[in-house]
Amino acid sequence: MKKRKTVSRRDVSKQIGIAAGMSLLGPGIAKALVPTPEQVEGPFHPIEEQADTDLDLTLIKGHSKAAEGDTVLVRGQVFDAEGRPLNDALVDVWQANHVGRYSHPEDPNTAPLDPNFQGWGLMTTDSEGRFGFKTIKPGAYPLSFLGEEGWRCRHIHFQVSRPGFDKLTTQMYFHGDPLIEQDEEIAKAPAELRHLLIAKPIADELTGLPLYRFDIVLAPAVA
Repeated sequence: MKKRKTVSRRDVSKQIGIAAGMSLLGPGIAKALVPTPEQVEGPFHPIEEQADTDLDLTLIKGHSKAAEGDTVLVRGQVFDAEGRPLNDALVDVWQANHVGRYSHPEDPNTAPLDPNFQGWGLMTTDSEGRFGFKTIKPGAYPLSFLGEEGWRCRHIHFQVSRPGFDKLTTQMYFHGDPLIEQDEEIAKAPAELRHLLIAKPIADELTGLPLYRFDIVLAPAVA
């Protein structure tokens, strides 16, 4: 069984090439914000404990070889609906590998697993609501394995929780992905809010890697 755990501030600070650059995100924005649209959790949320759930999904503790695929950085902030940053929010991320296969016993995809890809990370936001991780760009995959038509475009799953707020399950998509237009999951989000789920890349000044900014807004819990 998987273990739900938080990641200490000390663990975050050790990820110099991943999290230190989060300071470039700047302070929280003080204006009313629209809560991030919900997206389906999907059937492949991790269910087995793994050796590593840190902020670098490209390298598993004890392995000398990195994951295959195009390395990218993802950084963002978690806010409330008033634009105030939320510290100590738990950010749970998981995704398919570079050929669209999840490390999950029930994934019927016949694409190969990557034994060097972590695929799942847990982190907590800092005092300014910031989080960040290093990963590879996930592959798209055909839905025929699930008995459906079409493709799932590239995406990363997020589940974000903090006391006093509704737990949010959502997905981050990649700007420029030609499969976005036919993806039925992102189409379930209101048309005027879909742009909130699509991250555009810039070049990270410290590493030169593509950096995707993905901010998340939580709705207050209803008493």
